[in-house]
Order: sequence, then C-alpha cells, then structure tokens
Amino acid sequence: MPDKSRTTQSILNSTVALTMYFINLALQFYSRKIFLEYLGSEILGLNSTAYNLLQFLNLAELGIGSAIGYTLYKPIYENDRDAIINIVSLQGKFYKKIAYIIILGAVILSFFFPIIFKKMELPLWYAYASFGVLLFSSLLGYFVNYRQILLTASMQEYKIQYSYRLIMIVKTLCQMIAMCCFSHPYLWWLGLEVAFTIIGSCSLNVVIRKSFPYLKSSALSFRQLRRQYGDVITKVKQVFVHNTSAFALFQFSPLMIYFYTSLSDVTKYGNYILIITGITRLLKAAFDSVVAGIGNLLSQYPDRAYPFFSELFSLRFFVASLSCFLFYNLADSFITIWIGAEYLMPNSTVILLSITVFVTLFRQTIDNFISAYGLFSDVWAPVTEIILNVLFSVILGKYWGINGIISGMIISQTLIILIWKPYFLFSKGIKRSVRYYWSLFFKHLILSIIVAGLCFMFIGKIKISVTGYLGLSLTCLIDFFSFGIMLLIAMNLTNCGIKHFENRVVNLIKKNICKIGK
Repeated sequence: MPDKSRTTQSILNSTVALTMYFINLALQFYSRKIFLEYLGSEILGLNSTAYNLLQFLNLAELGIGSAIGYTLYKPIYENDRDAIINIVSLQGKFYKKIAYIIILGAVILSFFFPIIFKKMELPLWYAYASFGVLLFSSLLGYFVNYRQILLTASMQEYKIQYSYRLIMIVKTLCQMIAMCCFSHPYLWWLGLEVAFTIIGSCSLNVVIRKSFPYLKSSALSFRQLRRQYGDVITKVKQVFVHNTSAFALFQFSPLMIYFYTSLSDVTKYGNYILIITGITRLLKAAFDSVVAGIGNLLSQYPDRAYPFFSELFSLRFFVASLSCFLFYNLADSFITIWIGAEYLMPNSTVILLSITVFVTLFRQTIDNFISAYGLFSDVWAPVTEIILNVLFSVILGKYWGINGIISGMIISQTLIILIWKPYFLFSKGIKRSVRYYWSLFFKHLILSIIVAGLCFMFIGKIKISVTGYLGLSLTCLIDFFSFGIMLLIAMNLTNCGIKHFENRVVNLIKKNICKIGK
C-alpha cells in the first residue's frame, strides 16, 4: 500500500470514526442518566459486574485476534488471497472451539451467582438475564463477526462504523424511548439488546462479503492450518498472557470495589470510568487507523521506525497530558450537572483516576508499535504485572478502599508499562538505545508539569459565573486552550516530534490545495 493510499485511508477512517464517536458519546451520557432514572443504580451496577464476569470468560479468546491481525498485514499488502482465506479460516475454527469453552464456563459460573450476588437486593433472575444477554452478544462475535479483522487490517475500519456501530447507536435510542414510554423498562432493555445485536451482525457480514467476495472457508483442515501457520499459534500463546494482564488491570478493579464496598459504589466508580472510556474512545477513533498503517509501514520501510515513533509519541503525549488536565478539572462538575452531586467521589480518587487517564492514553504508542512488530515474547512481564496488580489492589484496597485498588493498578502499570515495555520495544524492535526513549519521555514530562503548574496558578483563578452545561463548556474551552496552546508552544520551542507532525499536516494541506488549483 503506497504512502498516499495509507494516508488517505487513515484520514477517512479517522473522520468516520470521530463522527460516530461524538454521536455515541453524547448519547451514552444522556442514556445513562435515563437508565439511572428508570432502572436505578442497583441494576446498572449489576450490569457492570456481569460484564466484568463475562470479560473473565473472554480470556479464553487467547489473543487470537491480535495474532491474526499481525499475520494478515503482509498477505493483504501482497493481495495473497489464498493466504488470507487460510488465515481467516484458521481464526474461525479457533473461535468456534473457544465459543464452546465460553459457554461451558458460563454454565459453571452461573451456579455461583447466588454467592457472587448475595448482597444484591434485586431478584436473582436479574443477574441471570443480564449475564445471558451479554453472553449472547459476545458469542455472536465468535461465531459470526470475527471476520471483521479483515476490514481492520486492510485499513477499511470505516465500514465497521457504518455497518455495525451505527446500528448500536440506533439500539441505544430505541432503549431510551422504550424506557420512557413503556412499562417494564428492564425487559425492554434486554429484548432490544438482543434484537439489535442480531441486526448489527447481519449488516456487518453483508459488508464483509461485498468487500471480500472471494472470502470462503479454506479447504484445509484445522490440523493442516495449524501446521502451516505455526507462528500464529506461538503468537496466540504469547498474547494470551498479555490479555490476562489486561483483564487483571481493567476488569479486576470493579470486582474488587464491589467486594470491598457495594454495587452503588461500583456505579459511582462506573460514572467516572464512563468519562475515561469516552476520552479513550475519542483517541481510539482518531488513532486506530494509524495502527494498521504502522504494521504496513514497518513491513516496507523499517528504517522509518524511530522517526515515526518520535512523531507519534509526541502527539499522543500532548493529547494524554491535555486529557489528564481536563479530566481532573472538569470531571466532578460534569457529573454534578449530569446526574447529581450524590454520585461524586473524593478528590483523592479523582486525582488517582486522572493519573490512570494519562497512563492509559500514553501507553498506546508503545503498545501499537509492539503489536506491529509482533513482539509478544516477554510473557513474564504481564505475569509480573498481574501479580503486582492483584497484590497491591488486595492489600491497599483493604485499608484505603477504592483509592487503594486504583493505586495498585497504577503501581503495576508504572513498573511494567513505563519502564520495561519501552526497553523491550527499543531493544527488539526499533533497534536503538532506550536512552532515546527516556530522552523523549522526560523532555515531554517536564514540559507538561511546568505548563500544568502555570495553568493552576493563573488560569485556575478565572471564575465562570454561568452555571449548567454552558458554564462547563466555557470552563472547558478556557482550560483546553490555555493548557493546550501553552504546551504546544513549549513543545515546538524544544523541537519535540510534534513539530514534524505539524509540518506533515501543512504539507498535506498544501498538496491538496495544489491539486484543487490544477
């Protein structure tokens, strides 16, 4: 795929994804307010807990999707249809086996629901119903939707947006209307969840068939495919351990909060996590199209790895710092206006959550390059991360509750994500001294701290008299432009990689203007 095509596809994917994101973001926050009103915090906390239990079962996926995505970059670029058919067929055969394992695990887990949900005041069938609906949606991904990996690997993710995610937006709208207009709102939520999941899956597969009309089941048996693509099996085993770590970090915490506190506290925590998820999805929508481009770039021009890394690193550090600053300043105000001050958490918790915002967004550059290189062999690292996360979360959570649990997650991420992963990437992938990374990191960190300090000293004194969403929006604009512009200027003056990104954008605009002029 030439540079021009790669750039064009990235822009198209980002544009469509961002449009869908903002529609979905506004809808998610408004719908949660309605769901709280008509369903109550107990049911929302139940759904969050059921979702986390399901994610535990989804560990059986073993990271096959990541391994398949890495394996598809080259055959897609070379248009090797036989290889594409074989690789996707191997994924499908794996996924069917995994789906049966998940079903078995779900049945066994359901026997323990009376123990797991013993503190729940709702009838126990609520837990079974929520878990069953979420399980059904998940299983469709294993039996039907798994082929969407082709759209992602070929930089056509915009097709997933309009064929599946748009239908999920319509689903949420219908659920909101049903709750406001009909009795038994929980039953309506369950029914519409199932119906639109089926509709979305059918729509997605129609698009996949049109995009890859030659796609069919491979004539080779499962054993033959495994033998032919043994490297995929190796990558799967390695990614499994990494996925286990991801579960421990992001799905273990709500379960621990429920264990130490209550479903209502899970809901409060979930409100802040919803904001963090909104921020994360915004960045995901903007940058996801770059991921396949990294794999494509490295397969063709490996010598461009470090220049592109420093450029992407600088851009994402800027965005992560800005997001962290805005989250800390605005999260409480937004929740107060959105659903009420009774759902606020202590300031110390907000500070810790702000740190998780930064780490979650910042780590993506390193993770994307590691995935593009297929560097999953450091299986000891996620195992260590799991142990540290569970150990610190259990110990600190016992004494400091939610703050202790979040602190445990931050400690484990700092040791593995911020220290080990950069060394691993630079030594095995980029093939440069890790000193280049630390030079980038500390230069950006010092600039961000200085700019944040100046903003808290001076801009923080500005008071907005307008209340409600208008006042929040004005405050957001002041914080956004004050911190963002100051940090951008500082990064340009110190010759950070973002300067190269700005030059790239300017040159792209000039080229398009010249084409229009001709």
